[in-house]
Amino acid sequence: MNPPEIARLSATSRALAQQEAQGILDDVAGVTAVVVATVDGFDVASVVRNSLDASRVAALASSICAIGDVVSAEARLGRNRSITVDTDDGMAVIHAVHRPDVGLVINVVARADAIIAQVNYRTAAAARALAAA
Repeated sequence: MNPPEIARLSATSRALAQQEAQGILDDVAGVTAVVVATVDGFDVASVVRNSLDASRVAALASSICAIGDVVSAEARLGRNRSITVDTDDGMAVIHAVHRPDVGLVINVVARADAIIAQVNYRTAAAARALAAA
């Protein structure tokens, strides 16, 4: 059974989400996982090179994006686009995809040797493609 949010996405949009997730993984050195999820935390598409649980990452990314929404609203910075969690061993980039039908979140997990600008640039391009679909 698909959650209602996923059911509202067209098959074409779901296929594009999978294609973009794979593209990020293939295009950016150091990326170990890409999960596209609904803003409610349901996994839409994912590719993982390690043992991460895509469903768990989807739920966490959704929560992190929601925190970003609150911070950007409280600070009057406009609509949240992305959040980066930079750690000793790598990073997670969470990018919002604003769509009229179903809001999505792209979560990219990368090793410390990944270049953060490349992760952000490629993830933003995927977000634009998914927003336009």
